[in-house]
Amino acid sequence: MAANVASLGAGGVWDHSHFRSDMLGRLRRTAQFISVTSFGPTAAAEWLIARVRQIHLQVNGVDPSGTAYRVSDPALLTWVHVAEARSFLAAHLRFRNPRLSGADQDAYYRQAMKVAWALGARDVSASRAEVEAYLQAMRPRLVCDDRTRGVTRLLLYAPMPSRLAQPAGWLLMRAGIDLLPDWAIDQLHLDGPALRRVLVTPAVHSLARVLRWSVRSGAWRASPPDG
Repeated sequence: MAANVASLGAGGVWDHSHFRSDMLGRLRRTAQFISVTSFGPTAAAEWLIARVRQIHLQVNGVDPSGTAYRVSDPALLTWVHVAEARSFLAAHLRFRNPRLSGADQDAYYRQAMKVAWALGARDVSASRAEVEAYLQAMRPRLVCDDRTRGVTRLLLYAPMPSRLAQPAGWLLMRAGIDLLPDWAIDQLHLDGPALRRVLVTPAVHSLARVLRWSVRSGAWRASPPDG
């Protein structure tokens, strides 16, 4: 796979999905996949994984530099999985349980690895140390280009379903930025998190309590029936 792995990942979303015209729909589908594969019945998780694998096989293209990519590329799938798993754990530690033991954090990575393997990823990091080593090894291969910045702008100014939801969307986006490693924030030319974290983190804690209450039945209950 070519060096600009992050740009290739963004390219698959940019070129082949309805991300720009239906960001909320894309978010719902992604959230459902994560929910079902984390908490849902095995049959429903396997059904969704098979469906996503089939979609991935149809997503191929060429980036602006002329480099061909395949979304089903195991190395690209590994990058997507490790990056998202690291972010999910960082969010849990900051907004839910900062006292989660190191052993439990490593157990999370081992469990999440099963979904990555089922999707076609390989050589997946399975501990905090392995994740950190992998991210450091990937840094020279990461590129922030015009398309990357375009996706970032779309996320920062994503439309919300109502004006009342707009502040919540802004908070969640800023909280997500603050969860990135400092070097990733610098590469994306985003504001540093130090001062903003003092203001954003308490607000997100309050918002998270409302969100947990609103989805307590679980998105996986809306998943396809077994079989």
